[in-house]
Amino acid sequence: MSSARSEPHPPEPDAPTDGASDGPADGSADGPRVALKILVAGGFGVGKTTLVGAVSEIRPLRTEEALTDVSVGVDDLDGVAAKTTTTVAMDFGRITLRDGVAIYLFGTPGQERFWFMWNELSLGALGAVVLADTRRLTASFASIDYFERKGTPFVVAVNCFDEADRYEPHEIRTALALDPHVPVLLCDARHATSAKEVLVSLVEHALRLVGGSRVQGAHP
Repeated sequence: MSSARSEPHPPEPDAPTDGASDGPADGSADGPRVALKILVAGGFGVGKTTLVGAVSEIRPLRTEEALTDVSVGVDDLDGVAAKTTTTVAMDFGRITLRDGVAIYLFGTPGQERFWFMWNELSLGALGAVVLADTRRLTASFASIDYFERKGTPFVVAVNCFDEADRYEPHEIRTALALDPHVPVLLCDARHATSAKEVLVSLVEHALRLVGGSRVQGAHP
């Protein structure tokens, strides 16, 4: 695993927002009591679309397109040669936890040519999950750098692919040069229970950073 982050860098983040929603605030009974926006980020082929699809209670919105010869030399397929599609805009899903806590998931595109969308997708987000693949750990550098500079709470979730080498969280933390307070988790993005545990860990981490109390009922 690489132990230092390198170029290229994602776009400069927009100024932090207070996380307020632009939606209606009338407290209508038929809507969620608490609505949280979470980003699912990471490099190309780390499992963002898979994670969103695993936990979403609605049919997830996907903007995947087939990889073509045009992407040769543009998209880095090292370690994910079997991948045939790529997200060109975003993934979207929703999961409702107990006591009316709804999480809206936005999966960001991983390729460098789509990074310009990150500022728009991150507006109002409570935090982010950065998915990592130990076979291509450097692919997560850009997302980590972006959220660090933006000041967005994030956790790193290592998607444990069957054919990938396994490492302990402290080894991942060292390789990614993460601050001690950033949670590092192991997960399987294919399974809803594992993905939900990652989301709950992010919510709790974000609330700790802002001095808030734990969201009651925020458990799968």
